Amino acid sequence: MNVVDKVDFLQNLKNKILSYNKVDEEHLDYWLQVYRKIELKKGEALVSPGQLVDHFYYVAKGCIYYYKLEDGEQKVLEFYTDDVFFTDLPAYVKGTSSNYYLKASEATMVYAIKKSDAEDSFTKSHQLERFGRLSMQEAFMKIFTRVERLSSKSNEERYLRLLEKRPDLFQRVPQYLIASYLGLTPVGLSKIRKRLGRNQT
Repeated sequence: MNVVDKVDFLQNLKNKILSYNKVDEEHLDYWLQVYRKIELKKGEALVSPGQLVDHFYYVAKGCIYYYKLEDGEQKVLEFYTDDVFFTDLPAYVKGTSSNYYLKASEATMVYAIKKSDAEDSFTKSHQLERFGRLSMQEAFMKIFTRVERLSSKSNEERYLRLLEKRPDLFQRVPQYLIASYLGLTPVGLSKIRKRLGRNQT
């Protein structure tokens, strides 16, 4: 990473944090210093089942998908793309090992902060503590909202909503992963796209 990339990352991360609430520059600078950069190749896992989850992450660039295996099949819960905070939240909060995967669907750069460093910063700054609480609430709501949509929306409604809200995923993620995320088979997704005259790749 060159100097310009580093500056851009810091500014993007600062802007993201400040979008939640105000944080004094002194505490913000301390927070940024404890992040560690991780670069992932396409298909490389960030977290795997059995791994202790003790980091909170920020996607600087790329795409991470969050999934589990059921009877040998991938069940995708969420996609995390540029400028998003994420982790395996249940395992992170409980301090346990993961039952899920977090894997890159393309070349991805993330920044990680250890749970102990995050908690230490929360004791130093109520502003950072509020940011941490709000960012974790947002991560939880992403999963909850998805589960609610799966139970209350039709297959076509879920597809059209994803197409409207996150059209970039259809260019960045294989169709079988999108199908899994929508609670469909790849064949079922293909039929919906043909029926609606939508032929995104």
